[in-house]
Amino acid sequence: MAMRNYSCEEREKWDQGIDIIALDTASKEKVLLRIIETKSKSGFVGVDTVRKMLEAIERENYAKVFLFGKRFTDAAKQELIHNDIQRISEAYMPKFKPERLYLRINQYVNELCKVKCGKIPEKESDCKGNCRIRIISDNAAFHFEQGWINLMKKDLKQLLALNDSKKSD
Repeated sequence: MAMRNYSCEEREKWDQGIDIIALDTASKEKVLLRIIETKSKSGFVGVDTVRKMLEAIERENYAKVFLFGKRFTDAAKQELIHNDIQRISEAYMPKFKPERLYLRINQYVNELCKVKCGKIPEKESDCKGNCRIRIISDNAAFHFEQGWINLMKKDLKQLLALNDSKKSD
């Protein structure tokens, strides 16, 4: 959601998982993110689950749909592809260009700096002492220079966690 700039409009827990209805802030389109919590030991999401999701899509008018699960059966994968539904699992994550990821990290850094200090720093001396936001930002810059996308994703997660803790303050 952070990478695609979606805002959460509604969360609904149900017996097989969680539905997050989000809004694409750029296009104002409604997006469904369905997270499946499988009860089976294998953790597979099957084609029946995908078909139930298709019924939900028909009832509502979603511009984009994402299905999150631990693992997917081959039949479920084919059904998702056929219906243009993005799947996300332990083994398959969507790819993001390093530049796009780094831009998003910088947006969060700027937002957090505004909340914490009242302004976006223009130079290093504008930062006070040992600032966690600045440390993550510096790490992200280094990770970007090295092309280490997995570490950049961790940097973004740290910023999101800081952002969540600031909202609860």
